[in-house]
Amino acid sequence: MLAAIGLTTACGQKNYEDAEVGEFAQLVADPNIVVLDVRTAEEYASGHLLNAINIDVQQGDFPELAERLLPKALKVAVYCRSGRRSATAAGILAERGYHVVNLKGGILAWQNNSMPITNDSYETDVFVTKSGKMVRMHALMHASIRLEYDGKEIEVDPVTKLGDRLTDYTLLPKADYIFVTHEHADHFDKAAIRLLSSDATQLITNHRCVDMLGHGTALANGDTMQLDAGIKVEAVPAYNITEGHLQFHPKGRDNGYILTIDGLRIYFAGDTEDVAEMENIKDIDVAYFPCNGPTMTV
Repeated sequence: MLAAIGLTTACGQKNYEDAEVGEFAQLVADPNIVVLDVRTAEEYASGHLLNAINIDVQQGDFPELAERLLPKALKVAVYCRSGRRSATAAGILAERGYHVVNLKGGILAWQNNSMPITNDSYETDVFVTKSGKMVRMHALMHASIRLEYDGKEIEVDPVTKLGDRLTDYTLLPKADYIFVTHEHADHFDKAAIRLLSSDATQLITNHRCVDMLGHGTALANGDTMQLDAGIKVEAVPAYNITEGHLQFHPKGRDNGYILTIDGLRIYFAGDTEDVAEMENIKDIDVAYFPCNGPTMTV
């Protein structure tokens, strides 16, 4: 029944587009296209298209998950293993108002045409700015977040290695902007900054990290800065308030950051507890908070 509902409209006509591999490759090269992999998590982990979001169409709550995670303002390019599950997903999404293009032959056809796949394991979310542009956010590990917006590459607290987890920044584009919240090794990694930097990269951090690196733009709590591409930066307080923890993140030293990107407000809290100054932070669309000691619990 699910397949029958998904594949046709009430008039029996297919309500989405199909694309061969070459056309699909041109489509997914557009930075404002959402790429959706509807296979299982295990299949996704074995290899997927670059920047693909994974929502298993066989999950009972697939339509609800899709509506929560996929902006309807953006075209969705969907694929599976062979094209059958993605056809079902395409029909379901089209019935709910999405503009959908399905890859004929699935990832099997994609690979048979020697097209690239990746096995990166981080999660990706997409959001739309007020003028309809996509901000794609990749949770790499711990506090390390990568953002893509309008051709710009933004990295927050890039770190190469934590325990047995690795991020190979040699595989990622050079950053236009790098933000570092504070000097602790799980947020501040000179090697990662070096790998991500070009002559045009702008590093924005607190005064301590600028002193330790010998370069960069230092922002103090309360400072603001206007970048190109319509991006505004606000440095906000991040510190401990619990007795016995005050030495870890002293008041006034470290930053959180609010990026306003074409009206979309994204808050990177850094390492902080629920400090009084958070009362003044308003109208946030996306927030990244720390959830381990000595900061906040879940």
